[in-house]
Amino acid sequence: MKKTILIIAAFMFTAVAFAQDKNEAKLYDPTANAKEDIANAVKQAENEGKHVLLQLGGNWCSWCILFDKKVNSSETLKNAMESNYVVYHVNYSKENKNKEVFASLGYPQRFGFPVFVILDKKGNRLHTQNSAYLQEGKGHSAKKILAFFNHWSPKSIDPKQYNK
Repeated sequence: MKKTILIIAAFMFTAVAFAQDKNEAKLYDPTANAKEDIANAVKQAENEGKHVLLQLGGNWCSWCILFDKKVNSSETLKNAMESNYVVYHVNYSKENKNKEVFASLGYPQRFGFPVFVILDKKGNRLHTQNSAYLQEGKGHSAKKILAFFNHWSPKSIDPKQYNK
């Protein structure tokens, strides 16, 4: 009897986990052409006067998902991101490691995941951000994320800001 209950419980747990996984939106697309998508993000950034924020990671990465949820659950963080950046999630997984793209970005995976790369509106790499510096305690710090978004915004690195 105990064995039957254990088997049923295991089956139900697996079914629930599978259903949740199927219903959860995927941030990263292993089938995407990251090189082409980044080029499109750069064009969009140029048209909108923004930078490109690349979030590199994968759907397997709990910290990647938590970061995205943190930003999108805060109006302050979401507004700071959306007003300054065109955002693109670059996949890194066993299905697609995007080796050429990661090489062109200076191998940011050396910092772990998620890792962030800021490109200017011409596609030049301005900064690579180790996400460990955005953490505090057992999670991401809203204050540190906001500072990161603000410090690398187009306005903050515009020389006109400093020639007054």
